[in-house]
Amino acid sequence: MAVLVTGGGGYIGSHMVWALLDAGEDVVVVDRLSTGFRWAIAPEARFYEGDIGDAALTDRIFAENPVDAVIHFAGSIVVPESVADPLSYYENNTVKSRSLIASAVRAGIPHFVFSSTAAVYGTPSVLEPVQEDLPLRPESPYGSSKLMTEIMLRDTAAAHDFTYTALRYFNVAGADPKGRTGQSSANATHLIKVACATALGKRASMTVFGTDYPTPDGTCVRDYIHVTDLVDAHLKALQRMRAGGGSLAANCGYGRGFSVLEILDAVRAVHGGDFDVAIGERRAGDPAMIVADPSLAKRELNWQPRHDDLSGIIESALAWERHLARKNSF
Repeated sequence: MAVLVTGGGGYIGSHMVWALLDAGEDVVVVDRLSTGFRWAIAPEARFYEGDIGDAALTDRIFAENPVDAVIHFAGSIVVPESVADPLSYYENNTVKSRSLIASAVRAGIPHFVFSSTAAVYGTPSVLEPVQEDLPLRPESPYGSSKLMTEIMLRDTAAAHDFTYTALRYFNVAGADPKGRTGQSSANATHLIKVACATALGKRASMTVFGTDYPTPDGTCVRDYIHVTDLVDAHLKALQRMRAGGGSLAANCGYGRGFSVLEILDAVRAVHGGDFDVAIGERRAGDPAMIVADPSLAKRELNWQPRHDDLSGIIESALAWERHLARKNSF
């Protein structure tokens, strides 16, 4: 059987493709390459350039390939952008996901892994690590668009021979330890990516958005997970469903948080130099603190993170930034 990866030219999707191939899977990729890169897709994967909202294309992909599972990454991910342009997020993340799910149901695809987000929780009602049974109260169109897709998957699973796993990501960072892929978008907003690029002089400066949050140092606190551990959770989710496991929504994080200023200090320490940081106003849609309780994923998926080390995450991100600098110099 084969696995269809949507958004396989993007940051997390390209790591997923390599992880599936490393595991001996047959891989098909669909990506419109609006933010992803053709070169980031492993050459062993069969590639279709196009949009997941194109039902004729997804129907053809399922007809031409023996797919038994979809791992769905394609979508828009910038919280402030979603606040400024909510309808594009509902179109790209919700409406097009609905089209993809419908195509999967028509083709009799039994398994679906969905790239969800901690943004479905909004600002948690508790300060300790969040569990999956907390109320889901997204505070941005981005979070709402992802929650709507989770609801569609839940209802589809109730009506069809269809099982899904929604993995709620916390803050993804780092790069493939083998140096095959990493976060490559020049305008990416991921904190560690931006800080590493600034430290290496690829950006003149960077901005901290808000220093007056109710946290120990006034900046937002997040749970940072290495991308390699994240894609391993997807592999474990696929294995669980293929073995007869039921539908599941689970957090993917490490269970401890770092503030923005702590991340910047860690980048300085690993890099061995300082860089210019400006202080700006808060961004719309950013909760003060959110940290995962990953117990459910560890228990149900038999998932054991292997890269829970902030310095190691930063080292891999810096190595990828240096690789990109060399790549773009030719």
